[in-house]
Amino acid sequence: MNVLVLGSGGREDAICRKLASSPLLDKLYALPGNGGTDKVAIPISGSVMDKERVLRACHDFLIDYVVVTPDDPLAIGMVDFLSRNGIKSFGPGKAAARIESSKAFAKDLMKKYSIPTAGYKVFIDADKAIDYVRGASFPAVIKADGLALGKGVTIAGNFNEAEKAIRDSMLEHKFGLSGEKIVIEEFLEGPEISVLAFTDGKVIRPMVSSMDHKRAFDGDRGPNTGGMGTVAPNPYYDEETEKEAMEKILIPTIRAMAKEGCPFKGCLYFGLMKTENGLKVIEYNSRFGDPETQVVLPLLESDLLEIMLATTDGSLESVDIRWKKGSACCITIASSGYPGPYEKGKQISIDDGFDATLYIAGAKEEDGILKTSGGRVLNVVSTAPLLRDAVENAYRNAEKIHFDGAFFRKDIGRKALEVLNG
Repeated sequence: MNVLVLGSGGREDAICRKLASSPLLDKLYALPGNGGTDKVAIPISGSVMDKERVLRACHDFLIDYVVVTPDDPLAIGMVDFLSRNGIKSFGPGKAAARIESSKAFAKDLMKKYSIPTAGYKVFIDADKAIDYVRGASFPAVIKADGLALGKGVTIAGNFNEAEKAIRDSMLEHKFGLSGEKIVIEEFLEGPEISVLAFTDGKVIRPMVSSMDHKRAFDGDRGPNTGGMGTVAPNPYYDEETEKEAMEKILIPTIRAMAKEGCPFKGCLYFGLMKTENGLKVIEYNSRFGDPETQVVLPLLESDLLEIMLATTDGSLESVDIRWKKGSACCITIASSGYPGPYEKGKQISIDDGFDATLYIAGAKEEDGILKTSGGRVLNVVSTAPLLRDAVENAYRNAEKIHFDGAFFRKDIGRKALEVLNG
């Protein structure tokens, strides 16, 4: 069958590489793709937000199945639109994608169905929000309700910081329409765990757990980013924790969505925190995480395309999903200035002897030369039986990549190794 993947990041590169090995695949396309997906998928020009362009591409290239991975096209109903036009897709419909596109919807869902999460209040009036934080305990978490490229969250240490976050979001429109409504949450403490899961709306099959590193700089300092690196599996996600997650969070969430009349199909991301009072949900994402995908998919033994088709057709229960033993580490190499303003068009060079997997996140080829085109530029991924070896090899290879302004965190995996070493 002919498959089209929407998107242009490191996540899409990882997905395309895994799909390319499927015996079910005839031709693989990417819209718009990048310098990495171009190696395994035929690029198609266009925007992932242009429904008519995507549909036209499906007709022009005889596409049988579309993998919708970014959050924005899911939020505007790309899957619904394609379905109405006879094209099957991987991913949730617009109503189900609200679990990510509206934090207020997600929090209300959890409250209604007793899924553990942080206490919260929702505001559409800035003055009322500011009055509320005058009496709040700190730190407090201020979240833009809608999608904000992973940057719409502020952990305010005092009233002044909270007030600024509220004004930036609601009055200065820092996140556009996404920030006109906000959620203010209690601050939770504990290790974070990322769990991606395949689901067909009835059955849920979790993937290997992972640990993300959101802050820009070493020691979890600096602003939040889309993710500066990951390791898998997450050592905090032991058998007891996994059982708790399944019983109290994963299965109840799928059942809740079905009861609300918007069953979730596709990949559901659970951002969890292991607190003194048990696991709690920090956030949901309605798609594969980035860069969690880059460490999880290399550990998948089964056919990704077969699994995706089963989520769409409602037959996930009959699919055998197998995972490799071992660990993976991903180092994100970013442009200077990220997650703020950054320059593009920097030439990338790679030393001889590079022996890790390189996923392209924000780079493209121009006249045979790879150049930067995004904030997060490259993902260096290594797998090994032991996490220590995966981390060491990933860093050894990250040092072989050069471009003007390149930077990456030097402590990805350190916390996980400390846990494993006791």
